[in-house]
Amino acid sequence: MRSQCYPFSNHVLLLCSSSLVLSVAAQAGNEDPIVFSQSLEVIEVYAQKRAQAIEEVSIAISQVKGNNLKNQHYKDSTELSVFAPNLKISQNAGEGTPPAVNIRGVGLVDYNTANTSPVAIYVDDVAVGSASNQIVNFFDIEQVDILRGPQGTLFGRNSTGGAVLIRTKRPEFNESGYLTGGIANNNAFSIDAMYNNQLSDNSAFRVALNHQDYEYSTSNTFAQSPTAGMQQTNARLSLLSDFDTVQVLLQAHLEDWQGIVQPVGNIGVVADPLTGELCSPSEAGSTNCYDNFGFNDASDDFYTVKVNNDSAHKTDGKGFSAHIDWQLNEHNEIISISSYNQLERYHAFNCDGSPARLCEGNLGLDTHLFSQELRLQTQWHKHTLTSGLYYADESIKQNNVNDILRDYRGILDTDLTATFFYDNQIDTQNIAAFSQLDYQLNSDWLLSVGLRYSYESLDYNSVAQLNMVVDPSDLAGVLVPFYHVQGEQSDNGFSGQLAMNYLINDVTHGYYRFSNGIKSGGYNGGFLSSPEQAELADYGKERLNAHELGTKSWWPEQGVRFNWAVFYYDYNDQQVFMNQPSDSPQKPPVQLLENVGDSVIYGLEAELDYQATEAFSMRFAMGYILHAEFEEFVDPLGNSLTHNRLPFTSKWNVSAGLEYRLELAGNPLTTQLLVDYQSDYYFDQNQNPYAMQDGYSIINGNIRYQFDKLGFVLWGKNVFASEYSNLKFDLSSFLGMLEDFKGEGRRYGLDISYQF
Repeated sequence: MRSQCYPFSNHVLLLCSSSLVLSVAAQAGNEDPIVFSQSLEVIEVYAQKRAQAIEEVSIAISQVKGNNLKNQHYKDSTELSVFAPNLKISQNAGEGTPPAVNIRGVGLVDYNTANTSPVAIYVDDVAVGSASNQIVNFFDIEQVDILRGPQGTLFGRNSTGGAVLIRTKRPEFNESGYLTGGIANNNAFSIDAMYNNQLSDNSAFRVALNHQDYEYSTSNTFAQSPTAGMQQTNARLSLLSDFDTVQVLLQAHLEDWQGIVQPVGNIGVVADPLTGELCSPSEAGSTNCYDNFGFNDASDDFYTVKVNNDSAHKTDGKGFSAHIDWQLNEHNEIISISSYNQLERYHAFNCDGSPARLCEGNLGLDTHLFSQELRLQTQWHKHTLTSGLYYADESIKQNNVNDILRDYRGILDTDLTATFFYDNQIDTQNIAAFSQLDYQLNSDWLLSVGLRYSYESLDYNSVAQLNMVVDPSDLAGVLVPFYHVQGEQSDNGFSGQLAMNYLINDVTHGYYRFSNGIKSGGYNGGFLSSPEQAELADYGKERLNAHELGTKSWWPEQGVRFNWAVFYYDYNDQQVFMNQPSDSPQKPPVQLLENVGDSVIYGLEAELDYQATEAFSMRFAMGYILHAEFEEFVDPLGNSLTHNRLPFTSKWNVSAGLEYRLELAGNPLTTQLLVDYQSDYYFDQNQNPYAMQDGYSIINGNIRYQFDKLGFVLWGKNVFASEYSNLKFDLSSFLGMLEDFKGEGRRYGLDISYQF
């Protein structure tokens, strides 16, 4: 079933505070044709691995079309927060590190390259694997479906929070293409290109290219540091062959990124370095506050830092996938999806945020992921049975370095000034069998029931060495063994769902869904400061049981769509990344990933789309997480987390926007305004008032004009330069400061496209 895509309905048009913001947009160039009718489109989603109308699926889902991402110059998956309630995605510890993805309070704020997120990300039906692979650049995208709540039946492990399904554009049986060039502030320019052509009656290919070169909005006043910026090149080749009963889609992709990482800020918390008196949380980071070494950056401008930052970044990624659909007969279809992906990444960092060399290092990663899914889809009458097998084999090799207090070698004790070398090998295999039945009981009631069995085994081999000064006259030091830990872990279990969908009337579906999911255990191959930590660095699986109740209403002739849901989560053995002070104030903090016990989360959300006229539309989305707290728990260091709010979890998330289209000189002109508001939240489990983010709003917008085959887009992101951080990492007991990974400031630019 192909939907007629009306251009306004899939924009997420968001407004914060209590007023309802409007949104305005027109389709141009390579976008879908404009349908002049005051009605909303049928939204097709792939939440159950097949195309369905969004109202028929008993899952809270938000969707955005790829052209809307392109028009607003959204670069990658870390910018999706604006498109769904109770969704937050951050660059975490800077661009190039594993992003922090959080849906309804379920997420993981951890920069460790070996860990996985409890929110799954799929690209063209292929799971991307560990969290390092979750930065997905947006180019030539068809749509993104954002599924909230556990997806343990069809998507399996590591989807306790939900799933983000990214679908690229397929080859078409015609000749078409586009070339887009853009310039922007921060010395940025970009190129997008696509060419599609038919090879034969049965085959077509599509090649897409994206290149971006830009500097960061954070200004570094330390003259000896090179200008920070990134150059990213991404390419994708797709070949589609469509025969009578068999369809084959082959895809290959490449990523090549390099540059100097975004400089971090230094949030000093010491008012007087001589007495150790602390600044208040509201004053921390100002010119009146210092770190333990008497440094501040001498500026109260949020986007100005002064840091020794020659930290390099290099990413090389490649992969291949084969999708085969075989229509056995009228009722049965076999789908096979095979994939292989490799990611090599080197990401250097400076974590003291100053001109000194107090905390430097790199995150090195080489990961290989092979996966195979085979499923049978059977349809008879109005019923559907989806059954399948899944296999994944992921190998992660880490080469991490952390150089501590380099400038104090020969001055402080030798055990305080050391360089840590961590070489970790983590191999994971997963085997699963799953089945889901959608059974139409009668014209009003649809029953969905599913079950998945998973078995996972994990082997880890962690080797660490230290470079230490043993002779004060030789500051180069010597290399000595630190620890060597080997082990294995395996677990198995069931996950599934039970849902009822009821057609209340001609325009409204009501549903109830019980679902659960499992996030697998693993080994925390991050920066460990003692052999004892290394011995305790493995962690077990977590489990989430979820109840969801809601309705989905669609009045196409009135141009209104309204969806709402309430949810209650029982979170068991939750994995939480913890950053705790060490037993010595001069040593690095203790970093743990632990199963902290149980949590309870509940809240609600609502989305409203309104196509007021053919020219004007708006959308409003609201998420409210009333309760998201740890149950009774004391961490391994004796700190009580009982009733602390989960990190990275805003109570309010409100977004809205509007679009308006008119004609100028006989050609369409479209304007769009998007706003996203997040209320305050903590970055860690301690509810540390220094490590929190105040509520903030991000306002984006664009103006688009189409003239024949030429398209012009003037866009702006964070147009009022709101000040916010992706992460504030607490190093106060170690260095007297917090490492501040700042969000992006104001960006604006112009894109010019030629389509044929």
